[in-house]
Amino acid sequence: THFYANSFKLISLVIVFAVIACSLSAFGFARLKFPLKKLWFSILIMTLMLPGQVVIVPQYILYNRFGWVNSYLPFWIPHLLAAGNGSAFFIYLMVQFIRGIPSELDESAKIDGCNWFNIYLKIIMPLCRSALVSVVIFAFLWNWDDFFGHLLYVNSLGKFTVGLALRMFVDSESAAPWGQLLAMSLVSILPATILFFSAQKQFVEGISTGALKG
Repeated sequence: THFYANSFKLISLVIVFAVIACSLSAFGFARLKFPLKKLWFSILIMTLMLPGQVVIVPQYILYNRFGWVNSYLPFWIPHLLAAGNGSAFFIYLMVQFIRGIPSELDESAKIDGCNWFNIYLKIIMPLCRSALVSVVIFAFLWNWDDFFGHLLYVNSLGKFTVGLALRMFVDSESAAPWGQLLAMSLVSILPATILFFSAQKQFVEGISTGALKG
């Protein structure tokens, strides 16, 4: 339960930050006009092709200088800035979804006195529920299963997540307690399984709609 609490503490804020930051960025790319908009969006898409292994060393050096190692900040802050694991894909997915929403709704809202933030919050976001559910599911699964990232930045036992706790069962110098290990492995996949099947309809709808509109 302690490791479960750590995992949910880490992932809950990751999901909140990812949804807020990526939806705001996607709304800006899909609806607002600003200089070099196509260039910045192209650079964003190019980051999807960049292997994660390329940035591991510079990221670790940067976070270590900030004093973020052995904390959850290396996971929270990048997602707060729409630069975390999978953020580029989330933004791309939501941009395609928002572009499929008629712009006439924006004009009607402006006539009623809404500013851009109210249009984002009260009109666009309620219509993007399926895409938001897809972002939540992806963010949960990718960060729940991010064993290497947790291993790299979390060092103290009190902050271990479920994946790191599973690793403690394996000891090369002694026999592994396979019964406990397999039982805990089964329990560790339950949250992701329950989340996926409970939101499966919205997930499939969000992905398929985003693909068609892209």
